Amino acid sequence: MKKKIKMGMVGGGRGAFIGAIHRTAALMDGHIEMVCGALSSDPEKAKLSGSDWYLPEERSYGTFKEMIEKEKNLPEEVRMDFVCIVTPNYLHYEPAKLAMENGFHVVCDKPLAFDRTEAEKLSELADKTGLVFALTHTYTGYPMVKEARDIVQSGKMGKIRKIIVEYPQGWLSTALESTGQKQADWRTDPKKSGKGGGTGDIGTHAGNLAEYITGLKIIELCADVTIYVEGRLLDDDANVLIHMENNVKGVIHYSQICAGEENDINIRVYCEKGGIEWHHHEPNTLLIKHLDRPAEIFRAGADKPYLGNGAMAHQRTPGGHPEGYLEAFANIYRNVAMVIQARKKGVKPDPQYLDFPTVQDGVRGMRFIDAVIKSGENNAQWVEI
Repeated sequence: MKKKIKMGMVGGGRGAFIGAIHRTAALMDGHIEMVCGALSSDPEKAKLSGSDWYLPEERSYGTFKEMIEKEKNLPEEVRMDFVCIVTPNYLHYEPAKLAMENGFHVVCDKPLAFDRTEAEKLSELADKTGLVFALTHTYTGYPMVKEARDIVQSGKMGKIRKIIVEYPQGWLSTALESTGQKQADWRTDPKKSGKGGGTGDIGTHAGNLAEYITGLKIIELCADVTIYVEGRLLDDDANVLIHMENNVKGVIHYSQICAGEENDINIRVYCEKGGIEWHHHEPNTLLIKHLDRPAEIFRAGADKPYLGNGAMAHQRTPGGHPEGYLEAFANIYRNVAMVIQARKKGVKPDPQYLDFPTVQDGVRGMRFIDAVIKSGENNAQWVEI
C-alpha cells in the first residue's frame, strides 16, 4: 500500500512567517503529511505550537535533538522520513547535520547555513550519506521559469550573451528592526543572519535564478554594497556585475530599501537571436523576444500544448487559473516526496522529479555571499567565486 511521506519540522511555530508557507506547500499535493515537530527554540512555545497544528502531544518536541533522537527509534512505518528546517540562518546547520547523521532526508530554507564553512560541511555529509537534501529557492519552482530555462538552454535563440536580474524590495527602508519586528530583527543581525543581510536574504535568490535559467555558473563578480539605514549592521542594497561561464556577462541588482516596492524579482536573458523576460509580479507570463519578428507571450496552464515538459510537469490548473508562490514552493516539496517515494520502492525517479535546488546550490549561494561582501569591503574589486 502506498503511504504518504512523513515530515518533521524544525522551527516555524507561533509568530513565524515562513513556517506556515512551508506547511501549506508541503501538504498541497497530498503526498506529504506532517507527523512531528520541534517548532521553536523555546521548548514551551514549541509544545504550544505543536498543539496549534494538531500534532500528537508525544510528537510535539521541545527541541530538534529530542525530535530526531526519538523519531529515529520509532518503527519505520511510523517515524518521519525527512526534516524540514525553517529557522533563522544560524540555526540551519545543527539540525540538518544531526538529521543526516541519523538517516533522515532534509529540506532546508535558504541560505543554506550561517557561513560557507557550515555549508561545505553539509554538502560533504550529504554526499557521504546519499540522502536527499533540497533547498527552497522558491523561484525555480515556477512553471514559466522552467520554460525560460528550457528555451534558453535549448540553444534555439543562439549563444547566451547577457543576463540582468533585479530584486527590489522596500520593506526595510526604515529601521524596522528597532521596533521589535521579528523578521527584520534577525535578518539584520550578523549573529543570526551571517555576514550578508540583503545579500543572504534576497541576493542569493537572484544569483540562483541566473544560474538556474542559464545553466551557467557565476565565476567572478564586482559588487558595490551599501548600508543605507543609519545604525543597520548588514547590507540593504547592492549592485553587482557578474561574469559567468562561456563569456556571459550580466548585472544583478537587489535592494531592501526601494521604498514602495514589494517583491519584484525579475530576470532578462539575451541571446544572439532573442531573449526571455519573466517577472514575479506576473509569474504566469513569459515574454519571448525575437530579433527578426514580433515578440511572443507564453502563458502558464496545464492546457498549453506549446509549453515544454518542464513547465507542463509543474502545473495543476488550466490557463487563466493563476498559480503562484505557494504552488512554486509546493513543486519543490512534491518533487522531493516523489524522489523519496522512489527510493523506498528501490526504483529510479522520473527525471522531472529531480528538478529541485540541492545542497550544492546552497554552497553556491554561500560562496556568492562571501564574494559580494568581500568585493564590497574592497572598493568593488573583482572577486572569484
